[in-house]
This record gives sequence, structure tokens and C-alpha cells, in this order.
Amino acid sequence: MTYEMTKEVERDDLDELEHVNNVRYVQWIQDISKAHWESRAPESIRKKVIWVVRQHLIQYKNAAKLGDVLQIRTFIEKSEGAISTRVVEMQDLQTGQPIVRSETEWCLLDGQSLRPMRIPEEIRSVFIEDTHP
Repeated sequence: MTYEMTKEVERDDLDELEHVNNVRYVQWIQDISKAHWESRAPESIRKKVIWVVRQHLIQYKNAAKLGDVLQIRTFIEKSEGAISTRVVEMQDLQTGQPIVRSETEWCLLDGQSLRPMRIPEEIRSVFIEDTHP
């Protein structure tokens, strides 16, 4: 199962080449990741843990421009120990052209100690089995 949202490219999203700025893509990757987490994880879990980015791998496939509407989707690809790999894919909603594909390693931290912790079953049952179709 995936989580999806759409985003229309606005003037503030553009760089000097009139394409979406790479920094904006990173922001959208983080935005959809957070939205997916908040939509699925109960508040009781969210209060106990924190996710931090360990690594982003981003493939830029095509440029998005002003007025383009992007379909953005995310899913958990795999999880081991304290690390969860989340994929985010963006495509032009009108043409279907791929725009960006990212794989981000997120590390789960205990909310109090801020130390890495194994992903517990209560999170695994919400997200780990919630992989892409």
C-alpha cells in the first residue's frame, strides 16, 4: 500500500533555469514521508520515537516546470534493525513522465535518549507490512 499526494509547481519552486529547484524536491520527499507517518502511526507511537534521515539517494529523471502537477507517492521498501528505506516517486500527472525517484534511509531514534532503536512490532505492523503493491 502506498501513500499519495499531488503538488502543483509554483513560481517559488523554480530555480534560475525555470525548473523545480533540487532543494524543493528534497523538501517534498520529507513532506510526504512525514505526512505518511502522521496519517498511519497512532499518536501514542509518534510521541515515543523520532525518525531522522541517514541518507538520501535521489535520481532526477526529468525536469518539472511551472504549472506542472506532480503525483507523489511513497512506500516502505524494507526495514532492518533501526533503519527503514522509504521510496518516493514523482511523476507528471498529465504526461506520466517520471520526474524523481528517491530512496531514503531513515533511522528510528528513541524520543528520550535520542539513540537508535530497533523498529518495534507496533511500528512494523503499521508500516513494514504496508509495502508497495
